[in-house]
Amino acid sequence: MAIKRRDFLDGVAMAIDAGVTPASLFLAACAPGKGASEETGQANASGAPEPFPPRRSGMRGSHAGAFEVAHQIRDGAEFRVASEPIEDTFDLVIVGSGISGLAAAYFHRKRHPEARVLLLDCHDDFGGHAKRNEFDAGGNMLIGCGGTEALQSPKSLYSETAMGLLKELGIDIARFETAFDRDHYPGRGMSRAVFFKKETFGQDKLVTGSPWLGVAEDLDEKRLNARPLKEFLADFPLSEAGKAQITALFTEKRNFWPGKKQAEVEHAIAHVSYHDFLRDQWKISPDVIACFRNNSCDFFAVGIGGVSAKDAYETGYPGFQGLKLARSEAAAAEVDEPYIYHFPDGNASIARLLVRKLIPGIAPGETMDDIVLAKFDYAKLDIPENKVRIRQSSTVARVEQYADGSVDIGYVKAGKTLRVRTKACIMACYNMMIPYVLQGLPAPQGEALHRNVKGPLTYTNVLLRNWQAWDKLKVHSITNPSGFFSLLKLDYPVSMGGYQFSADPSQPIVAHLVHVPTVPDAGPGLADKYRAARMKLFGMTFADFEKNIRDELTRMLGPGGFDADKDILGITVNRWSHGYAYYPTALYDDIDTKEFPEEVARRKLGNVAIAGSDAGWDAYTHTAIDQAWRAVEELNGAGKAG
Repeated sequence: MAIKRRDFLDGVAMAIDAGVTPASLFLAACAPGKGASEETGQANASGAPEPFPPRRSGMRGSHAGAFEVAHQIRDGAEFRVASEPIEDTFDLVIVGSGISGLAAAYFHRKRHPEARVLLLDCHDDFGGHAKRNEFDAGGNMLIGCGGTEALQSPKSLYSETAMGLLKELGIDIARFETAFDRDHYPGRGMSRAVFFKKETFGQDKLVTGSPWLGVAEDLDEKRLNARPLKEFLADFPLSEAGKAQITALFTEKRNFWPGKKQAEVEHAIAHVSYHDFLRDQWKISPDVIACFRNNSCDFFAVGIGGVSAKDAYETGYPGFQGLKLARSEAAAAEVDEPYIYHFPDGNASIARLLVRKLIPGIAPGETMDDIVLAKFDYAKLDIPENKVRIRQSSTVARVEQYADGSVDIGYVKAGKTLRVRTKACIMACYNMMIPYVLQGLPAPQGEALHRNVKGPLTYTNVLLRNWQAWDKLKVHSITNPSGFFSLLKLDYPVSMGGYQFSADPSQPIVAHLVHVPTVPDAGPGLADKYRAARMKLFGMTFADFEKNIRDELTRMLGPGGFDADKDILGITVNRWSHGYAYYPTALYDDIDTKEFPEEVARRKLGNVAIAGSDAGWDAYTHTAIDQAWRAVEELNGAGKAG
């Protein structure tokens, strides 16, 4: 039986047997009173709420119930906690149970093994953006990464502190070199492709054999199965003049500022967007610029009109070969180190390793391999006998310090305002929310924190009955420069700890789709674009995502035999309305001042310290870890450590 729109229960992945979905399961699931809401999609085949968060489907990430209280606070609601009884006392309360919050708990417990620590989080799962999605594929579990994807260039970018934590968790980065099969898709003759939508380019066309390499690459040039540039461009639905413009962009060495020194050239490209660089320097026409428009969304959470030409150069975009520039050390590391340091669930396994260290008996095992399939007992996250407790679905509404140094934390759980008292607090949450809840914050620090407006993005995982259409068309990754999803790709081929990736095209697989809402005309700053894009994202329903999934996968893969009604078996949309941390850029910010905004924003206030990747204004896991360590050191009197 084909999966019709009404039968497809808002993203809920049903059990499948031998690649065929039993109609009875879908009919039972859609019976009156047994459906999942469009917003949450949180039900199983019996209609009961799914008790294990990673298996919840539909709209995840910033899910219903995780953000409403925060929005009330933003809009002026006050939650006074002084009248509430103190339900418990702790040595440390951490706001946020993402990787930074969990790392802070770990570092603090190393210093104070008997300390009682409580982590409060507005989400129903720990890990923050390190989100794990699970699907049932005929009794076999398939895992998808719903957020923080991998360790980025750990050999080059990770500090001694961050690398030390990985080692203490049992993570050997060399293990990923055997777990990640870089030859799997290339060995089948599969390549990357570009999809041209008829709404922009006049026809739907999938062009395979892309030769483009950038930063954070899991493949290298010899594994791309790329066609020669001229042959590849010959299939583009562009005029011959348009194809010639792209050929020149990739091959010609033009110096647009011949009389300027290198520092002056770098200054020039730092203050112009890549879109304008293509238009004004290369004189590229709008129809050709459209071929690049959304290519930056996955990495920057904004289109090329919001990315400086300097950042485009640093991340591998064409057009700079005549300027004799040198990449920064960090950018060079991201080019040189392969993007293979990836668990099957992304960095959710790092969060799981931390929780397993912090809470006795919550999950079996002790290695980086066995964490992949380790079963977690969520009932043990918050029990009184544990020194470390993690309390989910709890939004912190007020943090107030007293003259004796104690800190009261008021939070909302299930509609009830509660209060705990602690000797110290670490705010490892969205930093832009801190001015709304932390009392007594100096105005300049509040203003600096407010500036960290995060870029919204979504990671959607789609359970497919098989990947035969992809294999037939010889494509494993598709960029979609004018489409809803800017990137669509088959799951990374990683096998660890008894978990096996889908090695045969006849087997079910998880496809990973990236959508970044953009509002190019919003302005004048990047923060304005992010805010407008976030409002756009909140206006989208699960049905909007499903419609675009079915439409774009059909148009791309239909010639290979893809049938959305039969082949789509489950959808989980990880909506990160506050996704990537803001990073200061010369295109929008004065970054030449002596004191960067992050240094003001993350100052300790009394017995309250600030952590999270936001505190480093850099959306990376190693930043989250480093900022956690700094916050713990500050609370222990070590000053501006790290």
